[in-house]
Amino acid sequence: MACRRRPEAGVGARGALALLALALNVPGARGRALEWYSAVVSTEYVDPHTNRTVWSVSESGRFGDSSPKEGAQGLVGVPRAADRDPEGCAPDTRFLVPAPGGQGDAPWVALVARGGCTFKDKVLVAARRNASAVVLYNGEGHGNLTTPMSHAGTGNIVVIMVSYPKGREILDLVQKGIAVKMTIGVGTRHVQEFISGQSVVFVAIAFITMMIISLAWLIFYYIQRFLYTGSQFGSQSHRKEAKKIIGQLPLHTVKHGEKGIDVDAENCAVCIENFKVKDVIRILPCKHIFHRICIDPWLLDHRTCPMCKLDVIKALGYWGELEDVQETPAPEPTPGSVLVANLSISLQDDRSEGSSLPSSSTSDSAPPCDASFKEDAGENTALLEAGRSDLQRGGPISSRTS
Repeated sequence: MACRRRPEAGVGARGALALLALALNVPGARGRALEWYSAVVSTEYVDPHTNRTVWSVSESGRFGDSSPKEGAQGLVGVPRAADRDPEGCAPDTRFLVPAPGGQGDAPWVALVARGGCTFKDKVLVAARRNASAVVLYNGEGHGNLTTPMSHAGTGNIVVIMVSYPKGREILDLVQKGIAVKMTIGVGTRHVQEFISGQSVVFVAIAFITMMIISLAWLIFYYIQRFLYTGSQFGSQSHRKEAKKIIGQLPLHTVKHGEKGIDVDAENCAVCIENFKVKDVIRILPCKHIFHRICIDPWLLDHRTCPMCKLDVIKALGYWGELEDVQETPAPEPTPGSVLVANLSISLQDDRSEGSSLPSSSTSDSAPPCDASFKEDAGENTALLEAGRSDLQRGGPISSRTS
């Protein structure tokens, strides 16, 4: 009996994950890497109250994108308060650079606030004043954070950004007239990968494709599962009806000295074992006999006699669907079989003469397994004849088991 294989789950999910992995590993899908360097900022000044030198070192700065990654140092200068331009955007901005005596021409570093103009404008204004480096401090709302700076076209001047607290601390010292010396060093190299816009579109298309494939697979899976469940239900119902029909076939228990059955020579064609006393055998319409426990499962799966291939279900009057009973012709005798009429006549002759031998009307070519059985065989034969008469009249088949 054919079986339908149940669809397996998990195949679509594995394919979807593989598609997403392929999309993320395509060349160019990960975009380009953003590289930037932190800056080590060191400050040194003399406290006017204690006359002690105060040092401070922290890796709190960040080099600009177009800045050379090299060190710089000098005294810190800030835009003059009188100019009211703390951002240093005006072209004529002047810077206040407190310096110890005799160091008026020493290198200096411009400290300006973020905002007011572009980073490039700030750097160019300070560069025109001969600043050796430009330090921008972030806005107050950014706290301790620094951001990337784009200032292409500013030459080889060093440009860094520091946080707002750090910038205000240095600005307050310079505005009080305290000379602050700043040293800038190169800090840690950082690499940050990000996905480009083109890659985002590619990954989005791959994701949508993956979702469509997954949805289609789920629909296919549940349709197959529904069909599989329906077929299983129909198969179980079919087997249940077939089991009822097979139960209508006559049974016989082998007895000691059974006439027509040589327990030493006859065997079941299904299990290839000899019939033994007290074995329960099933008699098919073609008169072939088998163990009941052997032939019943066989008929459930094949419906035919293992020896002559007679369709047992049809021979009992069931055509097409098992629920529909129609009239069927009597099965033709096969070599080695006994007709129901002959078996009935032989049993009648046997009773009238009181003889224990089988009737001479039995076919000469019939093997020993097809001979008649004592009283039980006569009753089963009469049952088959009654069933055939019922079929010809359109009635149901009666059943009896020993």
